[in-house]
Amino acid sequence: MASSYYTSSRLRSWSNVARKDHRLTALRAALGFVHLPPRAPELALLHRWRDNWMGLGLIVVGVERQGLRLSLSHIANREWRAYFMKSPMFAPEGFGVAPTPWEAVQRAAWAAITRT
Repeated sequence: MASSYYTSSRLRSWSNVARKDHRLTALRAALGFVHLPPRAPELALLHRWRDNWMGLGLIVVGVERQGLRLSLSHIANREWRAYFMKSPMFAPEGFGVAPTPWEAVQRAAWAAITRT
């Protein structure tokens, strides 16, 4: 009986790792394509989906699932700063400055997930 419990808990553990890796891969792909200028219709669609408050929230949730927290600040007119960090006591894993909050978050998220 103990052997089957050990095996099933081990399989659940591997399943969680695979799910986290799959999410990280999807997040990297989405953020990588957002860096491209929206010349093609498919890229324009991706920018319409990501370049707003809802898209910002989706990116934040994806990065938080990787164990990082967001700090977003509006510094001045057309200047937003975003940081992703494991803890407020440590240096940020990713940092981004941009004229819009979603672009700052996209830059910080890209820096954070390509660093890990």
